Amino acid sequence: MKRKPKSTPKGRVTGIGGVFLKARDPKRMAAWYRKHLGIQSQEGHADFLWREKDRPGKVSRTVWALFPADTDYFKPSRSPFMLNYRVTNLGHLVEELRRKGVKIEKVAQDDYGRFAWLSDPEGNRVELWEPKDKPNPVVRTAKKG
Repeated sequence: MKRKPKSTPKGRVTGIGGVFLKARDPKRMAAWYRKHLGIQSQEGHADFLWREKDRPGKVSRTVWALFPADTDYFKPSRSPFMLNYRVTNLGHLVEELRRKGVKIEKVAQDDYGRFAWLSDPEGNRVELWEPKDKPNPVVRTAKKG
């Protein structure tokens, strides 16, 4: 009996990895969110933990983070926010986007996984993130300047 060769799964967005906001005064902004919305942040970021649907034993996170208003991390966008999308098979997704004419600004890998950056049609910066499958990654985003 012949087995079908495993096909490479297509890349796709699986959820929101993070919501990143610029703030003129990140400490004051964090205090406001803590007081009024109960978001307990440390050093400008908070983690919202959740369990994965297909792997309920796996705890994952969505990051909420504040950046200084003059950060270069969102460039070339001038938008005061950036969304990070969790993805599967980033390599395939990047290839597919390029075939469709989407300009990929950068692809990188670090201790937290693989990343790619692009801009949507209105100039909003989009960060794609394929997380490394390791327990409790440390959040890196709020410390970028």
